[in-house]
Amino acid sequence: MNIIRTKVVELEIIPAVVYKIKLKSGGSGIKMHRTDQDATYFAEISTRTGDVIISGNHDPNLFPDEAFNEAIDLLAGLPYSARGKVKIMVSDDVDAEEVCTDEVEGQALPTAACMLESPEFIALVDRFSDENGKINYALMNKQFMQFASTSKVVSEMIGRRESEGDIRMFIIKNRAAHLANKREHLSDDEANALLEALNEINPRSAFKELNLFLRRRLGGR
Repeated sequence: MNIIRTKVVELEIIPAVVYKIKLKSGGSGIKMHRTDQDATYFAEISTRTGDVIISGNHDPNLFPDEAFNEAIDLLAGLPYSARGKVKIMVSDDVDAEEVCTDEVEGQALPTAACMLESPEFIALVDRFSDENGKINYALMNKQFMQFASTSKVVSEMIGRRESEGDIRMFIIKNRAAHLANKREHLSDDEANALLEALNEINPRSAFKELNLFLRRRLGGR
């Protein structure tokens, strides 16, 4: 069974590789592997701040705070996909090999796993990923706001003072279907799973600019 995670990235501060995992319990975490010795560390990521939550069993000599800060920066914007477990070959030379085996802590909820393999999620990643494979949230927000500015349905929803969440959900459903070349929109559950996945890639809010735009419009500005 594959796990829902990002690709593996290599750290510079310490000899280690790291990747982000979508958790079965909700939210996400990062798994760090030293490549010069047999040592690993797993930490959850705060859904509120996007920072790593360090637990009591942390050894700062093996995994210093600076390494976690670098890991968060390197992993920011990288999309999830269903991938195999990571096997690290511990030696003087960094060598990370992927094998298709299971990793319990990374098992994802079925709905979320399905959405990460959906045409809508794949289309969003393909459309807005930069040359480094990271999602360009500024571009995605810009294009979603452009659609919202010209959409008659969005204008009517704002005129009726519908909730910011409902309007945002309509925009996401519409744009996801458009990019995937599908006539049918996602269900509410599917759209929420898609939004959750995008927010977990960028814990500081994937749609911060779009949210501010909708608040201004709802406020009459």
